[in-house]
Amino acid sequence: MSPAVEFRAVSRHFGPVKAVDAVDLTIAEGAFFAMLGPSGSGKTTCLRLISGFEQPSYGQIRIFGEDVSAVPPHLRNVNTVFQDYALFPHMNVRDNVAYGLMVKGMGRAARHAKAEAMLDLVKLDGYGGRKPAQLSGGQRQRVALARALVGEPRVLLLDEPLGALDLKLREAMQDELKSLQRRLGITFVFVTHDQGEALSMADSLAVFHNGKIAQIGTPSQIYTQPATRFVADFVGSSNLLPPALTASLGGPPKWSSLRPEALHLAQSAAPGPALTGTVQGQRYLGLGTRVTLAVQGTEIAAFLPAGTQVPPEGAPITLTFAPAALHVIDAE
Repeated sequence: MSPAVEFRAVSRHFGPVKAVDAVDLTIAEGAFFAMLGPSGSGKTTCLRLISGFEQPSYGQIRIFGEDVSAVPPHLRNVNTVFQDYALFPHMNVRDNVAYGLMVKGMGRAARHAKAEAMLDLVKLDGYGGRKPAQLSGGQRQRVALARALVGEPRVLLLDEPLGALDLKLREAMQDELKSLQRRLGITFVFVTHDQGEALSMADSLAVFHNGKIAQIGTPSQIYTQPATRFVADFVGSSNLLPPALTASLGGPPKWSSLRPEALHLAQSAAPGPALTGTVQGQRYLGLGTRVTLAVQGTEIAAFLPAGTQVPPEGAPITLTFAPAALHVIDAE
């Protein structure tokens, strides 16, 4: 079985800028795949290369085994949901969803029937006669999603589609998108700079940095076994320990990553490695308290669960952790 999407040493240069630099990537059919990275890391350019809105400077792009490097966007079996939705304000919701089918020459009754079925799928049954201006942000996002899906693409590309939504609606739409992808069984490729979004939604993800892929893996692998210091620092919150501190904790003299939630307030005669310092600051976060201390010149953050008796600022503190929680970074 051919992968849904495959990059073979793909580069995209804009003059001297290497927006995408010799990227190799394989996305399995039916996967919910996330491209994660900061602004300018190359993730959106990769999405545009898949859609055909950008052409590679070098390398080959294949979709279900077919080389599409020179195939125009309208001939690729993919569709895109954009962050700004790009809905036609003068058309009602039904005609917005059916627009692509109209362009392809489908009759009015048939395309409206398909549009209504797709609106039902995204929980907008009965909204077909409204204009986009009469909808909330979340409803407009669903219309854009229905319009992208009505043509039955084999790959759906989502370019930061939840970025304009407030936090609660964004979280609700994350669950809906994941549920929809499972029901449809098509490949979703999702671009985001939000680590929590990528970790909670994707089956697998690629972390981009300076036009290259820093690491590919499952959310659990990316979070617990970061391949580089960049990945450890960018994905979630992590303590980056320099080689000397890693060695003093029983590891090799290399950089390592230690997640704040892996640290616990030491009990008397607690087993395992320990970090001892003075409380420099603390922030109450509801589910727990984030505490900072300095150990051998390195600031360490710990997330202590609610109910923990946290020492006040200026007081000594000792934290312990399971040896397996210390992840040594070998790539650098």
